[in-house]
Parts: sequence; C-alpha cells; structure tokens
Amino acid sequence: MFEKLKVLEEKYDDLNSKIADPSVIADRKAWQSLMKEHAKLEPIVLKSREYQDIKTQLEDNKLMLKDKLEDDFREMVKEEINELTKTLEETQEELKILLIPKDENDDKNVIVEIRAGAGGDEAGIFAGDLFRMFTRYAERNRWKIEIMNTNSQGIGGYKEVVMLIKGKGAYSRLKYESGVHRVQRVPATESSGRIHTSTATVAVLPEVDDVEVEINMNEVRVDVFRSSGNGGQSVNTTDSAVRLTHIPTGIVISMQDEKSQLKNKDKAFKILKAKLYDMEMQAQQAEIAKERKSQVGTGDRSAKIRTYNFPQGRVSDHRINLTLYRLESFLDGDLNEMIDALITSDQAEKLKEINE
Repeated sequence: MFEKLKVLEEKYDDLNSKIADPSVIADRKAWQSLMKEHAKLEPIVLKSREYQDIKTQLEDNKLMLKDKLEDDFREMVKEEINELTKTLEETQEELKILLIPKDENDDKNVIVEIRAGAGGDEAGIFAGDLFRMFTRYAERNRWKIEIMNTNSQGIGGYKEVVMLIKGKGAYSRLKYESGVHRVQRVPATESSGRIHTSTATVAVLPEVDDVEVEINMNEVRVDVFRSSGNGGQSVNTTDSAVRLTHIPTGIVISMQDEKSQLKNKDKAFKILKAKLYDMEMQAQQAEIAKERKSQVGTGDRSAKIRTYNFPQGRVSDHRINLTLYRLESFLDGDLNEMIDALITSDQAEKLKEINE
C-alpha cells in the first residue's frame, strides 16, 4: 500500500507542476483533464501526508520516552502515544478506503429496465411494484425521472418498463439492484390462498455520452412501424414507432411511447448505447471476477439477488444475508439501509484485496 502511495504522491507533485505551466493552461481541454486527475488524487495524497505527520509525531514521542523524564511528563507522553496510535490506525483505514478503485460510472445518471419474469400476470404486477419502488426512491432523493418505454399488461402490471433516473450519484446507489428479484405472496386472483412465487429482472445501466460509445450506423437496422396501445390521436395513424436492431450483437430496441418518430429514435439510440457500454463493462467485470469473487457489484443479470416475502413481511438480500422486516416501507422506496449495507459489503471485499 505504501509503495502505491509513494507513486501517487510523485504523480500528484508532477500534476501540480503541469497545471501551473502557462503552456498547459493555454490548452483548456488538456488543462481540464489534468485538473480532473489532480482532483481525484488530492484526497488520497492529503490523507497520506496526514498519516505520515501522525507517524512522525508518534516516533518522536517514543524516542522521548528513552530520555530521563519526570513522572508526570512521562505519563503525559505515554497518554499521547496511545492517542496517536489510535489516530494512526484510524487514518490508515481511511487511506485504504480512499485507495479502493473508484467506479467511473458512479456519478452518472442511470437507465433502469424492469421486466416481468416467471409467474405470468403476477410477475407483471410485481414488475409494477418494483417500478413504483424505484420511482419512490428517486423521489426521496430528489432525482428526476423520465419514462422511456412501457409495455403494460391489462391487469395493472408491466411486461416491461424502462426509465431514466437523473441525479448525482444515482448509479452509485442503484447499481446493486441489477439481477433477479423474487416475490412470494398470495395473488389477488388466487381463491385458495396458495402462495405463488414470481420474478422480475432488473438491469441498471449507466447513461453514456456519445463520446464514450461509437456506433457504426451501417451495423444498425432501423425499422419504423405504427404504434399500438395508448398514445393519443396519432397512434395507429403514423409510423412513429421505431425498432433498432444492432446486427453484431443482436440487440433489439423498440420504442413507441412518443408521438414523434424522431423522439422515439433518440430514446432508442440512448438505450442501445447504454446496452453496448454495459456489455463492455460486463466483459471487464467478468475478467475481474476471475481474480476476485465478490458477492456484491458483479451485476450478474441472471443472479437471484433478493426475495420479497409478503406473508412474513420481510425482504431478504441473498448476497449479504440481510433480512429486513419492513416490506411495506421498503416497497415504498425506503431502500437506504439495504443499499448502505451492500456498499459496505462491497467495500469490505475490495479492502481485502488491498490488504492481501
């Protein structure tokens, strides 16, 4: 760890020189890039220097004890050594957390896709419950919500719903929600009172800028067709719906929520870019997973991550073995306790790597 800190300090000092160089300042784009890198390193370097200062004070006090001291002064020095030792340990832990590799997507907006899984109509109703849960969580955080696409079913649920959530740190909080969510309850249509198990799949994708993903338009087939379902007077009268097919990957995006073909096309491309970026990210994570088998943050879409049990009023996360007995408030968007626990577990796994 300390070898790494030494390298980072040297890099930080080098950046200080560069950002003060008039020739670099003149190149605004290059200067902004260096400032961004400088801002990332500064908290680590300042904490490292604080650690070194405390360590120096501790060593000086220990040397002082070797001299002949009056009893009262000796006791005072010993007390200070105990305090400095404790502070040094705390500062070292803070340093380790700062050294955990940052997810470059954490500050991004997110595209959340919810799809009904196994369980027929009940799965669609559960998908609607999850949609409301994430919507309420976004509202609690004062994030903005934009519905991008919906495919509803007749009894109040959704086959699919896609939304864009805009807000600082949205991805850093919601990325742990990717995976299979399972519900156990008695459906309203069940006359015998038998408990059913249904599932819905959630995918959380960081919204990406155009500069991050380049799409070869020759590899995308664009089809237009008439919308179906709710949508106003223009539905079924104009070819406003859009379907994109990304030929190399086979990804298909259909969009028909807007009356404008152009708006539907823009939304479809936004989702396609996010999916292509996510595929690249998943491939990178698969490589990392070979080295580190973390329970949290792998984003495996096929993994069953959580169970919502209505008869017992509980929600259980299977990755960190945490059960909360407040299902109603959880489904009303009170997710922070669960998400904080997931973040803590993820950090603990990553800290193990630093310590090894």
